Amino acid sequence: MIKEGWRGRYYEDFEVGDTYRHRLGRTVTETDNTLFTMLTLNTNPIHFDENLAQKTPFGKILVNSCYTLSLAVGLSVSDLSEHVMANLGWNDIRLPSPVYIGDTMYASSEILAKRESGSRTDVGIVTARTTGVNQRGETIISYERTFMVYKRGQDPRDTLQSA
Repeated sequence: MIKEGWRGRYYEDFEVGDTYRHRLGRTVTETDNTLFTMLTLNTNPIHFDENLAQKTPFGKILVNSCYTLSLAVGLSVSDLSEHVMANLGWNDIRLPSPVYIGDTMYASSEILAKRESGSRTDVGIVTARTTGVNQRGETIISYERTFMVYKRGQDPRDTLQSA
């Protein structure tokens, strides 16, 4: 017997005030940080020069903050954006604690707002606040993300998966 797996939420599934604890955590490796830093052409040596990093107030290499944002978004996809048409924006990004190689991030998201789209009948607009914490429970990132999410029966990918 084939059983259907989790396929994400549609616009109708979101309720203001709901909080989702995203199921996966992810430990940041040196390879993650170095590859992301080099792929994005970030030339700040605090992300890849251990000798220099030891002389900073942090005392060691800092993980690229854009990677931190990308990882937090990635951890939230299964609960928030499996059925997203488009991201509309990220706001109020805060990085209150540094991330180091070997830290593990966990994330949760709270639904702040939802409304019908004024221009498209097949999607609604949702705003969520995502918070990422490390293995010590320290907040390492928080941000608000607004996205257009398909309504049930409107996501063109659904027809591809049933074929």
